[in-house]
This record gives sequence, structure tokens and C-alpha cells, in this order.
Amino acid sequence: MRLNKYLSEKGLCSRREADAWIGSGRVEVNRRIALLGTPVEDADEVRVDGRIVSSRKLAHVTIAFNKPVGVTCTTEARVRDNIIDFIGHEQRIFPIGRLDKDSEGLILLTSDGDHVNALLRQEHGHEKEYLVTVDRPVTKGFLSSMERGVDILDTRTLPCRAWATGPQSFRIVLTQGLNRQIRRMCEHFGYAVTGLQRTRFVNIELGDLQLGYWRELTATEQARLLG
Repeated sequence: MRLNKYLSEKGLCSRREADAWIGSGRVEVNRRIALLGTPVEDADEVRVDGRIVSSRKLAHVTIAFNKPVGVTCTTEARVRDNIIDFIGHEQRIFPIGRLDKDSEGLILLTSDGDHVNALLRQEHGHEKEYLVTVDRPVTKGFLSSMERGVDILDTRTLPCRAWATGPQSFRIVLTQGLNRQIRRMCEHFGYAVTGLQRTRFVNIELGDLQLGYWRELTATEQARLLG
């Protein structure tokens, strides 16, 4: 295995970052400064900045995060207030889907690329529930129209469920994830969204997880999520 892939699979960094570490002389293999492209065997001793890299591959992790407004769901380090830097997890994790910068609430992140691909396939019809606040009174006609589907982005949204929770708030359950979908659906009927919080993704509930904090999913939650 190439050294950059080895370091990446340990959850230490991306392959590109590993190449930078190797190029700057920070990585040793069997007490010798490594070169780009150096191959690694299981029996080799690998060190970064003098510290031995564990021979044990890190177990994959999946977390639930209560994203604040202003945090961007991207892995691009150059983007200010990106979700990866905000969380600061020891493993290299990726967001499952997106939650726009102006919204808050539940988003899942994982170090397992297979989980990302499986959960993002639209045909799985995964439910996502949101609490929405708008700028004027919510009516039965508005909610019924939202449920039937709305013409946005050159398509018609799939049927969904929506119900009022207050004079100017409602909950909505979607099974698709078009760009800024709820905001665009509301705008179609003359409503402006003033608050948007995701509260559920399939079987994972936001619950009492505080804003800006995260927790690991339990084995039971992960099994149901991927079942």
C-alpha cells in the first residue's frame, strides 16, 4: 500500500495532506525519512512527527451533529466556518447530504464512504423532518398545497406530509433533497422562511442534543438507519 493511502486510512488526514506531510519530511518508515510513493507493509513502523502510527485501523464512526446557522456543510478547508473544522473530530469525517448555511439542526457525518453513498440514494426514500417558521399565518390551504407537490427547479416535488405547529410554524416530512427545497416551496406561495431546523433523519432524532454539539450513534441506531 502507498504511504499516503496508509495514513489516510488511519483517519489521520487526506491523501493530499499525507503527500504534504511526506514532502516536508514529517513521516518516517522504519526510522528513515519517507519519500512520496513509499510503499508500506503491515510489519513496517510508521511515524509522523516522531510518533508511531497505530497499526490498528480506526473503527468507522458515524455522528449526529446539531448544526448552528452559519456553519457550511463542506469538507473544503478553505471555506470559512466549514463543518469539519467546527466539529474538530479526530477522524476524517464527511457530511451525509447537506443542510444549508442559513438552516440549523440535525445532520449526520461519517468516516465510512459506503454509508454516505447508501444513505444518499434517492430511491431509498429516506424521511427528513423539519420545523419551519414563516413570516405570516400558516393556512390549511397552504399546507395542503405543499403536501401535493410544488413546481420548483423545473420539476415537481414529491408528495409529502405537513402540519401546523403554531400560527406561523409547521412541520414537514420530505423524502427528497432538492437545493433549498423548503424555502423554494414556501416562496412559491408567497411565504418567506424565517427559521428552519431539521429535527429527524430517518430514525435519528435531534432530541435534546444542544446546538453546536455532536454525539456518536449507537449500534442499534446505525443498524436501523442502514437497514
